Amino acid sequence: MRLGVLDVGSNTVHLLVVDAHPGARPLPAYSHKTELRLAQLLDGDGAIGPEGVDKLIDVVREAAQIAEDKGVEDLLPFATSAVREASNVDEVIARVYKATGVELKVLTGDEEARLTFLAVRRWFGWSAGKLLVLDIGGGSLEIASGIDEEPDAAVSLPLGAGRLTAGWLPGDPPTAEAVRALRRHVRAEIARHVAGISRLGHPDHVVATSKTFKQLARLCGAARSAEGLYVQRDLKRSSLEAWVPRLAEMTAEQRAELPGVSEGRAGQLLAGALVAEAAMDLFGVDTVEICPWALREGVILRRLDHMGPA
Repeated sequence: MRLGVLDVGSNTVHLLVVDAHPGARPLPAYSHKTELRLAQLLDGDGAIGPEGVDKLIDVVREAAQIAEDKGVEDLLPFATSAVREASNVDEVIARVYKATGVELKVLTGDEEARLTFLAVRRWFGWSAGKLLVLDIGGGSLEIASGIDEEPDAAVSLPLGAGRLTAGWLPGDPPTAEAVRALRRHVRAEIARHVAGISRLGHPDHVVATSKTFKQLARLCGAARSAEGLYVQRDLKRSSLEAWVPRLAEMTAEQRAELPGVSEGRAGQLLAGALVAEAAMDLFGVDTVEICPWALREGVILRRLDHMGPA
């Protein structure tokens, strides 16, 4: 059957269409992205204003129409931190549903971490052993660890690249003082959870997902996406540490000229790099492997599991 997953994230709204059935690997059929930056549309009270909701409705309506045009039988719409943390979340969901007929499921941070972990486990299989999974989104950082398909520990921290850029890094480029302050904040937040997760045992395999990690890996020498889905891509902490001070001195326009860095993500790449560097350092990780699958695939896989055998 043809499934569609509609991901309303902090940076983009992404429709992914796949051909899938239980027991088989989902095959991507179509992808459509719209940059919305919901996290930047919050007002002083933490609500998504009328203009922001109108924009979201337009994007969701367009995505639903595209899904119908592509023959999607079952659309799985969900929203993450930008909608979840809006003070008017119920109103936003109600307005979107009334205008489009699409009912967004608001995922908790714990659900995000667990579904991403499921996708990574299915990608690498049981032979990967105990996994430690890191995922940097626009609004949050998810960390999960475990030996099975359900992680033994899963946490979501308000350390997304877009959120931190907006809240901590004014200026282009930001001042050295602002960068140091953000570095301290990020490391303090992550450090609170290191002991609890590390207590579960040393991971056999450390994996990273998300656009931020993919761009950082490409920047540090990993293969281009054009070289194929199954090419192994790694990110070494030593390479990342060498890049962080360079990124801090660049403007967003200069970062956008770097290999693998998109114009839309260039402004928040420094914040993402500081989070990635901190997580790898505090967990004692020298290298992470980039996984092509993440939250959207996790949502699809969970849906297929609930369908049962074909």
